[in-house]
Amino acid sequence: MEELLIAIAKGLVEDKNAITVDKDAPNEEGIVVYHLHVASDDMGRVIGKQGKIARAIRVVMRAGAGRINERIMVEID
Repeated sequence: MEELLIAIAKGLVEDKNAITVDKDAPNEEGIVVYHLHVASDDMGRVIGKQGKIARAIRVVMRAGAGRINERIMVEID
């Protein structure tokens, strides 16, 4: 799942070397939280107007996680 999130982010940002993904352990509800970090100049590109791109990233990630029976959440930092 981390590779999928990095691949999506690489297509959106200019500074591809600044992309990092941190993964938390599953919480009590079994949800794994992925934290996407990008350069501050690229935050607008990843979030998009009114958060549309961020919402789309989350939808794609949830769909991918559903295929492997995992529950996830994506936070963009």
